[in-house]
Amino acid sequence: MSDIEIARAANKKPIQEVGAKLDIPNEHLLPFGHDKAKVSEEFIRSLSEKKNGHLVLVTAINPTPAGEGKTTTTVGLGDGLNAIGKKAAICIREASLGPCFGMKGGAAGGGYAQVVPMEEMNLHFTGDFHAITSAHNLLAAMLDNHIYWGNELDIDIRRVVYRRVMDMNDRALRQIVCNLGGVANGFPREAGFDITVASEVMAILCLATDLADLERRLGDIIVAYRRDRTPVYARDIKADGAMTVLLQQAMQPNLVQTLENNPAFVHGGPFANIAHGCNSVVATTTALKLADYVVTEAGFGADLGAEKFMNIKCRKAGLKPEAVVIVATVRAMKMNGGVDKADLGEENVSAVEKGCPNLGRHIENLKQFGVPSVVAINHFVTDTDAEVQAVKDFVASQGAEAILCKHWADGSKGTTELANKVVEIVEGGTANYTPLYPDEMPLFEKMETIAKRIYRADEVLADSKIRKQLRDWEDQGYGHLPVCMAKTQYSFTTDPNRRGAPTGHSLPIREVRLSAGAGFVVAVCGEIMTMPGLPRVPSAEAICINDDGLIDGLF
Repeated sequence: MSDIEIARAANKKPIQEVGAKLDIPNEHLLPFGHDKAKVSEEFIRSLSEKKNGHLVLVTAINPTPAGEGKTTTTVGLGDGLNAIGKKAAICIREASLGPCFGMKGGAAGGGYAQVVPMEEMNLHFTGDFHAITSAHNLLAAMLDNHIYWGNELDIDIRRVVYRRVMDMNDRALRQIVCNLGGVANGFPREAGFDITVASEVMAILCLATDLADLERRLGDIIVAYRRDRTPVYARDIKADGAMTVLLQQAMQPNLVQTLENNPAFVHGGPFANIAHGCNSVVATTTALKLADYVVTEAGFGADLGAEKFMNIKCRKAGLKPEAVVIVATVRAMKMNGGVDKADLGEENVSAVEKGCPNLGRHIENLKQFGVPSVVAINHFVTDTDAEVQAVKDFVASQGAEAILCKHWADGSKGTTELANKVVEIVEGGTANYTPLYPDEMPLFEKMETIAKRIYRADEVLADSKIRKQLRDWEDQGYGHLPVCMAKTQYSFTTDPNRRGAPTGHSLPIREVRLSAGAGFVVAVCGEIMTMPGLPRVPSAEAICINDDGLIDGLF
């Protein structure tokens, strides 16, 4: 059966029964239908004195068109831990409509390692992304309205830095001119749109600890500058209260279930190539109070998602991961070794060996954070024993272990060995989480540290304007913030076609943005776009409602 057929055949339990596995009382589940619910803020506050469980991160190699299955492995490992008797929950991100209708088609796992309800998960779900989009654009509207009605704050309209967002890929909106049409429509200026997952409001929701922290962070958003270069904040526009109202329900994490009826928190959704790429802090910390093991994922490869998980999310939330699972596939190793996608079904051990350095680079990088890792080989039916053994031998040469996982076909039975290994690592107590750089390091040096130690670049290229901007932010008190690198997910370099583990390259920084509310500085590298475009043949062309009233083409 296809992934969507498997999902539709799922024997789902009422969400109250899923919540009961984590001892969540029915009255603290706010149901959206029978199979999904939000967990109440009141219940989350009541957990503050409880001891945390163990946190496990799932990351991956650089993604290839062959697919790696990071979310699928996250779901499979969560089911596997429950199958061996551990009280486990998973924490993943919500799906953006942009990639669903653009390239991916879905983001809820696959095969017999899925989160359900799959269609709702990939579409409107509980409306969180719509609330984030609305809250973000409310601030934009109030900013332009303030300027229109006299500009009491003396905003320099040439220095408005706050862009609008929508949850869809639309290259036509990257750069626009707004307020055209005469005096009644305001003062014309250049503007633009980002995708919702790149919104600072999204990052804030995912890093805030409660509603009070959410409102404070929203108020800290810098929307523009005056002629004297002093910043204008969202609280100056008096938008932070109304934005918090729009986000009140969205702030509560969503509870759903895996195909094996195990609890899954699905909340927040920043991309890892243009944002910090992790699910919400409130979902993760809630799960840690309720489960003995919490498995979470970070977007794209370990050079992006895992780096930001360690340097931004864990630093800000006080989290201490105890194990990392790095997902790789034989197919992706062959692609990194130079094999075309059309030829991936043929055995090619030498190409596997040639492509393994990409995996090795990620293993080396994660050691720098002091957290032990294990490699999960996500199995495809075309993999041969010799190819799998080649990956295992390479990983062993790097001082780690690789375990073959068949969760896509077998569910939890296919991840029992991995689950036991994760427990062994955690109970071994060898983790000593440490961020890559200290808070007091200057902002540009933080960017250099990531570029040189994670990407293995020789240098970072940034013009004098960017360097001065970073120094100005340091003078304004923002020098302690971590940095969030916006870079292609497909390579350690800024060239998406350069696979493997390259060295000797340069990292060009095109632009820097201060996300004062979220609490990080964004470095836009190379040609990466914060508003993606649709591909030549978008997934949306194949998505429809069939004669039986069911959705086709979503996954």
